[in-house]
Amino acid sequence: MEQKIKNLITESLKSLNIEGADFVVEHPGDLSMGDYSTNVAMVLSKKLGQNPKDIAEKIVEEINKNKSSEIEKVEVAGPGFINFYLSPQYYHTALQNLLKAGENYGKVEIHKGKKILTEHTSINLFKPFHIGHLMNNAIGESITRFARFSGAEVTAISYPSDVSLGIGKAIFIILADGIDKLNSFDTLSEKLTYIGECYVRGTRKMEEDPSIEPRIREITKMIYDHISGPELDAYEIGKEINLSYFKTMSDKLGSKFAAYIFESEAGVEGKRLVTENVGKVFEESDGAIIYKGEQDGLHTRVFVNKEGYPTYEAKDVGLMFLKFSRYNPDISIFITDHEQSEYFKVVVHAAGKINKVWQDKTVHRTHGRMSFKGQKMSSRLGGVPIASTLLDAVKEEVTEKAKDIPEKTKEMISVAALKFAILKSMAGKNINFDPETSLSFEGDSGPYLQYSTVRAGSVLEKAGEIKAEFDLKSEITEVEKYLDRFEEVVTKCITLWEPHHMVDYLLNLSQRFNSWYGQVRIIDEENKEMQYNLAIVKAFTLVMKNGLYLLGIETPEKM
Repeated sequence: MEQKIKNLITESLKSLNIEGADFVVEHPGDLSMGDYSTNVAMVLSKKLGQNPKDIAEKIVEEINKNKSSEIEKVEVAGPGFINFYLSPQYYHTALQNLLKAGENYGKVEIHKGKKILTEHTSINLFKPFHIGHLMNNAIGESITRFARFSGAEVTAISYPSDVSLGIGKAIFIILADGIDKLNSFDTLSEKLTYIGECYVRGTRKMEEDPSIEPRIREITKMIYDHISGPELDAYEIGKEINLSYFKTMSDKLGSKFAAYIFESEAGVEGKRLVTENVGKVFEESDGAIIYKGEQDGLHTRVFVNKEGYPTYEAKDVGLMFLKFSRYNPDISIFITDHEQSEYFKVVVHAAGKINKVWQDKTVHRTHGRMSFKGQKMSSRLGGVPIASTLLDAVKEEVTEKAKDIPEKTKEMISVAALKFAILKSMAGKNINFDPETSLSFEGDSGPYLQYSTVRAGSVLEKAGEIKAEFDLKSEITEVEKYLDRFEEVVTKCITLWEPHHMVDYLLNLSQRFNSWYGQVRIIDEENKEMQYNLAIVKAFTLVMKNGLYLLGIETPEKM
């Protein structure tokens, strides 16, 4: 409808021999001021040197000659805004179309026929899945789901760091303890905890005894070069344990990955590309290979160090090469901590000088850091902010509030609380997680959205079969108006690759639905509008489930 109104305004301006107006059409903050509003007359006032109200009245006169029955009336408001009021018939038809579309409602298909690649939740092997990975996953998984709703062919991958000096330190301790100890633990969690301890012990050992550094570097090189021996055996066992745990955590968070591209693979390609482009993009400096970013308003970074090893910069160039050579995406999206923003400006720009397509088709989105409000949560988490500990701590809070609900539902609520807290903020913003508000069934939280959806679903269960046809209702509520905005919000999230707009929308929709729900007796056989009201409830349930799906949040059957 927004586009239809824009077209209607443009045609009206042509009739008045006016061109070149850069105007906006948007929803007014106050619904009593119409369903859409435009500033076109205000914009033209400066250009034409005329009173905006006079211009607005002329435009409205032209619009009224051509508007369809979907628009009930058009009015001039204030100093010259033009407000559009949609007809009850429009909302009646929109509600019917929503119910017919069902689970497909909101699939806008703006990227139909395209390939989209998303890369997120890129872990460091031999280190815990921490809270930063959890934040990255929430945003990356949501963007992946929006990409699927856009009609594209979507592939999600992860980029694990599989070779580093830190891993060499962990393997040094594992070998000192004996590989048999690694195999002696019964559960995946116990094995992972032990590997994490080895990582910490190895780091401490090298600080206390620098003489072991050559051996640790030797282990790291043997792993990098895949030289057979106990070093590689211990590494392969540890790698498998870490990837198994990663899959377990990903499943718990609702993510699935088509493939991995490992850092070791990217390093080989990155070094090759950097070396081949010395003199074109890169230059040698004191035995290293660098990119002088100052020439492009950026900063200088090292891509191959003096020892001849590719740095993270070169590896990320290699990663871009592998992404495009293996998947050939039309859009390649990746998620990182916001503190890496300036770093990636340099890397993506340098990669773009090797192949402009890589730069043009790459989209970078970021997340902030998470802190915690409340002494109880801090004490439960202890000093190690790992994802599983946080999920368990939130689940304990859920149990205190609702002891009798099933374990699976507790997990859904815990994940919803965390994902909502992460996704409601704009990209790159830091988050202060408050378990009290984040787990509330009333207000600004993921569980509130889940509860609103479940409660609406219970009404439908009681009502039984809902008729496909229902009589036109003369008085339209705010609920129908907000339901009709879902596709607009989906489109906005896809265009900007920013999920937080959906969070805002679902909160506003739920608040309006719950207010209406509290004032209307839905199931009332004597009420001639019962079927219409049930249609609203069903439409609300469909939109909420689709919206929550896009945020990566599951809806329990009961709460």
